[in-house]
Amino acid sequence: MWKKDWKVILFVLIFFSLGGASVSAAFWEMDEHPMIHDPSMIREGDTWWVFGTGEVNRNGIRVIYSHDEGRNWNEAPVVFPQPLSWWRQYVPNHTSNQWAPDIHYYNGRYWLYYSVSSFGSNQSIIGLLSTESIASGNWRDDGLVVRSTTQNNYNAIDGELVIDAQGEPWLAYGSHWSGIKLTRLNAQTMKPTGQTYSIAARPNHPHGAIEAPSITYRDGYYYLFASFDSCCDGLNSTYNVVVGRSRNITGPYFDKVGNNMLYGGGTVFDSGNDKWVGPGHQFIYNNNLYVRHAYDADRNGLPSLLINDLYWDNQGWPTY
Repeated sequence: MWKKDWKVILFVLIFFSLGGASVSAAFWEMDEHPMIHDPSMIREGDTWWVFGTGEVNRNGIRVIYSHDEGRNWNEAPVVFPQPLSWWRQYVPNHTSNQWAPDIHYYNGRYWLYYSVSSFGSNQSIIGLLSTESIASGNWRDDGLVVRSTTQNNYNAIDGELVIDAQGEPWLAYGSHWSGIKLTRLNAQTMKPTGQTYSIAARPNHPHGAIEAPSITYRDGYYYLFASFDSCCDGLNSTYNVVVGRSRNITGPYFDKVGNNMLYGGGTVFDSGNDKWVGPGHQFIYNNNLYVRHAYDADRNGLPSLLINDLYWDNQGWPTY
């Protein structure tokens, strides 16, 4: 009997030492997963902040925060309780809520890129706010960053600030149409300078369904995460996250089997499960956190915040 018990104990010890508990340990447990769509996350002091697309038919960008390492989340006032007047010059029929905010810290300021558009249209803009302290709530309007019109074959939404290996800023953006774009930014104005590159697309997909780029640099590679297929339809959403990598920030980006992301390539990174449906609009923080929303099957498809610790395998590919 003792020998049998000893074998069980040995198995348990080996199981945990090899990472048998990694799934639960890597998943940020929350008392309740807060409602959020298109999350972007950052830490300021002892506070975690998450910015997300505003609620439908309400003004602004949704903001939540946590003082206890993500266990509990509180609502903060929305950014843009009232729309900025200059938006209608470029997008006359924009929705009341703003989309896909991206928060990053660079050169002593927090930069918040956001999208103004309407569903299914590529008459869109990416705008910019900045502040020295998120907690202060004092945002400076830094104006228009990039725009698209119905004459363009791309969509200027889903912007993300990317810092390259030399510490220089870039903006990745794009949704559907001809896919994901990338442009260098001026480090003082944080506005585009120079040419625009195409780095990922789905030319053979009937709707070109790729969006929400997130690029991170690690050990000689730039990793491009993107969301494939459709969001925003609750439990009918088919969103999933793919990844590829490149030695150069401007590409080409290839998936694990060598397919170019400019022509539809991308290794599936996260396709969800029965509980968490349609994960997407991912955000990578400090190369060790993987943030996204998914639709909660136990709450009638409520878009909810998910956070996992991010790991890297011996071939340099991300896992969680």
